[in-house]
Amino acid sequence: MSTLATPNCPIIIPEVELQDCQTIERSIHKTYRRHLWAPFIRAIKEFNLVEDGDRIAVAISGGKDSLLLAKLFQALQRTKLFDFELVLIAMNPGFHQENLVALEANLKHLEIPAEIYADNIFERAEARSKEFPCYQCAQMRRGSLYAKATEHGCNKLALGHHYDDVLETILLNIFYAGKFESMLPILPAKNFDVQLIRPLYYVEEADIIRYTKQNGIQAMNCGCTVAAGRTASKRSEIKQLIKQLDTVDPAIKNNILSSTRNVNLEKILGWRADDK
Repeated sequence: MSTLATPNCPIIIPEVELQDCQTIERSIHKTYRRHLWAPFIRAIKEFNLVEDGDRIAVAISGGKDSLLLAKLFQALQRTKLFDFELVLIAMNPGFHQENLVALEANLKHLEIPAEIYADNIFERAEARSKEFPCYQCAQMRRGSLYAKATEHGCNKLALGHHYDDVLETILLNIFYAGKFESMLPILPAKNFDVQLIRPLYYVEEADIIRYTKQNGIQAMNCGCTVAAGRTASKRSEIKQLIKQLDTVDPAIKNNILSSTRNVNLEKILGWRADDK
């Protein structure tokens, strides 16, 4: 299965042949229960991400994180822990045909009945911001997903941001934006009556990669047709920095997240309660 590799979105190369869907589903509860299922449930309960009566849209990009998120939500629905409805959506923002085929193949094999809808974000993002289209693209894709979730009558939109995304965002804000902000597990959309939720908040990327490889899943990369090969990634730099620090002190990653819970306003030069 051919894909378009980019510096920001490396392909996950499977270690074994693709397992059947039932085997993959069982592995979530058995082999990866401690590293995937348990932190998923922890985040949901700690932050009240799922409640009875919810209608939740799960956004599937085709990458490893969102494919796992969809399977976790399907498993959660089968447990009957919460009485909620599940809507699975996958945007085609302008993928090359080979990436679209890869997405469709993974959804079919993993028995994820997602609606694939077209919204040519890549082309419009490049037209608006030719030199640095990534931020523009991310904002436009988020807006498109909010609109689709609203169209389906959903009150929540689940995205596949994981533990490492959270840590990297904290340091990116400090180093490159000059502000102290975290990626929240739940927050309201600004222009839509939808809450964004991040149920993979405590799931580490290394465990997602291990699950993906060992189940033989060839997850699609981001499929970007605009910035592939020419956009430097500050996030990649931060990822490498955290990896280096983690080898020195394994508590580093936990301490970064803990810092967002232990803010002493008496020792902060300035703070504000909103984005104004």
